[in-house]
Amino acid sequence: MVHGDFDAAVLLTRDGDELIVRIPRNQAAESEQSADLVALRALSTGVRSRLPFSVPEFIGQAPAGGTRAIVYVFLPGTTAETADIEHDAGLAASIGRSIAAVHSLPTSFIGDAGLPQQSAEETRAATIALIGRAADTGKLPAALLRRWEQATDDSALWQFAPSVIHGKLSAESFLLDGDGVTAVLGWSELRVGDAARDLHWILATPGDAGETTLAAYTAAQSGGIDRMLTQRAMLYAELELARWLLHGVESHNADIVEDAVHMLDALVETVHSHNMNQLSPTTGPILAVDDVEQLLTQTPRSQSAAAPRESSGALHTDSYDLSEFELDAEADAMSDAAGAGIAADHNGTTIIERRPHGQSAADDVATGPIELPGR
Repeated sequence: MVHGDFDAAVLLTRDGDELIVRIPRNQAAESEQSADLVALRALSTGVRSRLPFSVPEFIGQAPAGGTRAIVYVFLPGTTAETADIEHDAGLAASIGRSIAAVHSLPTSFIGDAGLPQQSAEETRAATIALIGRAADTGKLPAALLRRWEQATDDSALWQFAPSVIHGKLSAESFLLDGDGVTAVLGWSELRVGDAARDLHWILATPGDAGETTLAAYTAAQSGGIDRMLTQRAMLYAELELARWLLHGVESHNADIVEDAVHMLDALVETVHSHNMNQLSPTTGPILAVDDVEQLLTQTPRSQSAAAPRESSGALHTDSYDLSEFELDAEADAMSDAAGAGIAADHNGTTIIERRPHGQSAADDVATGPIELPGR
């Protein structure tokens, strides 16, 4: 079978065991597969025993047409879809508990495996750099630029303890049996980082699914409560539109750019019409869950992601598809973080702020609550 970035086939051994073979179809998929293998090796038997679901198991590899075919144990189950989560509170709760289990893993094995580790301040710097890159396109509405900059200026929003995160979760990451999660796929972005990165996608799920998932997640968490977790997750959800814009600009795709600009304008209008769900005390209202869903579900999927899914089976190729606009954006953002400056506010609190080349701290203008222009 052929889906998206991978060719795949299910094999039945003489002993009756089922395996799945996957072959990348392009360089991006090959890189993702390599990263996935590193992550799976880091997920030792001891680490996996702490998880309430199965994780793909690497069996072997073989040369295949200039690349390599990877063989895994086949994990049965049905790939989750957004509609499943929307209409099944039990499933939404199971997903929340599954994510909490990942975030409760000890962080030491990440460092031992040489996987990325990002501190709270580094996460903040990467977010600032991403916003700066979007602003540099000249197509980001000024109201959103100011709103997001105020969020990154709010030190309270970024006071969190990094945890183990999957890094690339979506509905398609989960295999189901009934209304429970049986396996989680696609571990290529495994790292230590901001737990909110694993939760922003669920806010785009219609109805009460997002709240149900977050409630189950919070109840299952073994650590302290991160009171700004939801606010950061909502910020990341909004920033997906900035990533889509950057993808369009960097790939010279006028249709994607036009679509991203349209959705960013719609985001301004939606934010302007709401008076709750604030990112921080210094910013204006952000989207409610239903509003995030309405905008983000309009984001065109890549051609590979739009391919029809099989009804069951682990490591289905579309579960591993690369989203077109997630081309190492986080790594690029960190490299761009040099464009962020350090300054202190009138209270002496250290903040990070992006300034145009040649602008000094004296050129900064104090900002208050966001004032969105009427349309």
